[in-house]
Amino acid sequence: MSYKIIAKYIKKLDFDISKPNMFFSLTKDISNYKFKIDIKSNRFKENIIEVQTTLLLEPKDKSLDKINALATYSTMVELDKNLNDKKKLEEIILIEIPNKIYPELREVFIFIFENSGFRDIKIDQKVDFRKLYLSRRN
Repeated sequence: MSYKIIAKYIKKLDFDISKPNMFFSLTKDISNYKFKIDIKSNRFKENIIEVQTTLLLEPKDKSLDKINALATYSTMVELDKNLNDKKKLEEIILIEIPNKIYPELREVFIFIFENSGFRDIKIDQKVDFRKLYLSRRN
């Protein structure tokens, strides 16, 4: 294996529904919002990188009031010192790590919503990170 996960933690949680009408609007028609995934990475040490996977909710229509709902999961990854293939590194960061941690990130996000009164929150059980990666490359 060309990498090893050495640590995982919730880096950031932001959940803010500032007005009651926003709460009722969201409970009435959550289909006006979409879930988005963002992945970033930074080099921490010579062969250690941090992969930040963020799951957030945003309105489909920019005129809707924005509800702050965001969870960022940080994964510290130790890379094999002999890993020199840039494409392989990209695949680790954008496919393999998100595939491994997504179930935990999704669970955190659902927990926040369910404990805030949203019982019917639907977030995809699985995300095809390979497909997203390939579509981004094309």
